Parts: sequence; structure tokens; C-alpha cells
Amino acid sequence: MRHALREAGAAFRRAPVLTGLSATMVGLALFVVSLFALAAFNLRIELQAVEERVQVLAYLEDGTRLEEMAIARQELAGLPEVAEAQYVTKDEALDRARREFPEFGELFGDGEVNPLPASLEVRLRDGLRSEETVARVARVAQDYPFVEDVVYGREWVDKLFTLRRMAAVSTAVLGGAFATVAALIIGTALRIAIFARKDEIYIMRLVGARNGFIRRPFLIEGAMAGMIGGGLALLLTWGMFRLVDAYLFQVSWMPSAWAAMVVVTGAIFGVLSSAIAVRRHLNEV
Repeated sequence: MRHALREAGAAFRRAPVLTGLSATMVGLALFVVSLFALAAFNLRIELQAVEERVQVLAYLEDGTRLEEMAIARQELAGLPEVAEAQYVTKDEALDRARREFPEFGELFGDGEVNPLPASLEVRLRDGLRSEETVARVARVAQDYPFVEDVVYGREWVDKLFTLRRMAAVSTAVLGGAFATVAALIIGTALRIAIFARKDEIYIMRLVGARNGFIRRPFLIEGAMAGMIGGGLALLLTWGMFRLVDAYLFQVSWMPSAWAAMVVVTGAIFGVLSSAIAVRRHLNEV
């Protein structure tokens, strides 16, 4: 292994331009993938923020007894899909409406007459906010005789979850396409680097070197070039992230695990591409 590491380092010193070109092509290819990953991560955050606002509102009839409301709130809160069921009085609803919608202050009057009903606000658990779950909780709330109406923005919820499914499919398809293109570019770059050393492979075969002995330095070299390219892609992505965040709109940086995967992916692509290229040259010699 020490011989393989020494040979890989020597190859970097012998052909720094070719090695740098390979690492740069790897970096540019993974840069596209990293940008897509950053966009997909921020899209997921935005959809999750909107999804967290999904809740079921059960408007209560005037004159509903507190005992009946308390039983309903306790039963709704006990549902496995429900995180919290909160009682909102008429006065609290009016204060909230004035605070959140000041432009409609005239509609709420001067406080002598409160047109807003009391309600039960039912919030769902994370990961359980599907169309079926929301509709099921709404049906349970509607069954109480003192519940006047139940709303949860059905059309809006349907569109939200349709958008989430479309985002998931788009992420999988486009991410796979970008990764495939990156793999082809990386493979081509590393094959060019190895093709330039085919004479070295031929001489090593002549002196009786085994395939594994010949292959190891090239695999290590491919991994090193891939890691350098992955680091370059990460640096370019960080620069683009800072520009967008400073001058266009606020975005979030991808998780550390995702960033590490960019470098690891570069190393994996480098090893695989080198293995394929070396194997082909060994078969030709």
C-alpha cells in the first residue's frame, strides 16, 4: 500500500497539469450536482414550512358548553395523528384577527359586537400531514353536534401535497440525470489521464507486475483527483450560496452530511472511473 501511495503521489508531481485538469473537470461536474442539491434542500425547507401551517379548524356554535368543548378537545388531542388541540375563545379569535389582519379592522368593529366564533385548532404531527390524515381528522371533528363548520383549506392542502410529490419526483429525476452526466464527464477526464500513462502500464506488465499491483496506484490517484474535485465543487457551491444569500434572497446552506457526500462522491467516481479505464488498458496490453 505504501508503494501505491508513493506512486500515486509521484504521478501527481509528474503530470500536474493533466491531474489538475482531471480534478477541475470533476469539480465542475459535481458543482452542477451540488447546486441542484442546494436548491432541492431549500425547496424542501420551504415546503416543510408551508406544510407546518396545515391544521384543522372546527368552529363551535354559540352557546357551546365548556364541558362539551373540553371533552371534544381531549378526544381530538388523543388521536394518533394529532399533536395538539387548542381551544380559541371568541375574544382570542378577535384579538388575533385584528393583530394579523389590521387592514380589515373595520370588519371587526369596535369590540362591542364580536362576529367571530370560538374554535378548536387541531395541529397535526410532523410526518403525518397527508391529505388522507387531514380529511380524517376533519371528519372526526365534524361529527360533534356543536361543531358548526370544519375547514382546513381542502383545495389548498391538495395543491400543497401535489406540489410536494412533484418536487420529490423532480428531485429524483433531475438529480439522477445530473449525477449521470457528472459520472460521464468524470470518467472521461480520468480515462484521459490514465491513457496518457499506457506506456507505463505496458512496461509494468513486461516486468511481471500483477494486475492488482498495477491497478492500486491508479485507483488511489483517481480517488485523490476525485476528492480534490469534490472539494473544488464544494468551494464553488459555497461561493454561489454566499452570492445568492447576500444579493438575491435568503437561502440555507446544505447539511454537513450532504457537503461531505460531495467530496465522498468525487472520490467514489474517481475510483470507479480509474478502475474501468485501467481494466480496459490491462486487457489491451
